[in-house]
Amino acid sequence: MSKVILITGASSGIGKITAGHLSSKGFKVYGTSRNPKPGKNDNFTLIKLDLHDKVSIEKAIEFVKSKEGRLDVVINNAGMGITGPIEETETEEMRKAFETNFFGAIEVMKAVLPVMREQKMGVIINVTSIAGYMGLPFRGIYSAAKGALELVTESVSMEVKAFGIKVVNVAPGDFATNIASGRYHSPVIRDSVYAPVYQNNLDLMNDHVNTGQDPIEMAEKIYRIIDDSSPKLHYKVGESMQKFSIVLKRILPDRFYEKLIMKYYGM
Repeated sequence: MSKVILITGASSGIGKITAGHLSSKGFKVYGTSRNPKPGKNDNFTLIKLDLHDKVSIEKAIEFVKSKEGRLDVVINNAGMGITGPIEETETEEMRKAFETNFFGAIEVMKAVLPVMREQKMGVIINVTSIAGYMGLPFRGIYSAAKGALELVTESVSMEVKAFGIKVVNVAPGDFATNIASGRYHSPVIRDSVYAPVYQNNLDLMNDHVNTGQDPIEMAEKIYRIIDDSSPKLHYKVGESMQKFSIVLKRILPDRFYEKLIMKYYGM
């Protein structure tokens, strides 16, 4: 019997590529979007789900369950980027980023866990970020939200294991997607003390995304996780140096690692 999969944020980027890839493997895939447009997806169904609306989340999950009778895999992929010096970033924008990248994923988990518990099986895959393993300059809020989701996933995994539910993190590095176009970034203030280095970092971030790896690598990794009867808790997907940076953070003295990061970002 083909597994039923729900993936949030499937109207573009990694989410859309992953939804299409999983559908091509024979799974029944439902993708979500805040504003789904009919006719844009050839091989998976796109439905409405707003991560900032608990009722919308519950309705989407109930819709899939009513159509298919079950829900085997949920992929928390939807997210938003945010950049800026902490001092100059509006606190309300920080809250919005956490509402999407952290609390939105938690609300999805809370809504689907009763379904999976009743089934005595299920897999939840949280898409985090390699940036969630370290504080990066001008991306502190993004790193914090994704890092928080990494830790919560560890907690939830232990809480639901007895019910046959597996919870997994997948942390991507830089991939060639349109994430930069939807990212909130604090404006570069001309006379700000941060202006030159912040602008340089924005350019560097955008260049990394534009020259990033093919999103199909993420899609294939998620497929292999779903196909694994005993998936690991943490996965990292990205360039070797990006993944190695996590290892370096564990073994190097904090201030030495900080110097390496600052040098890389031209600070």
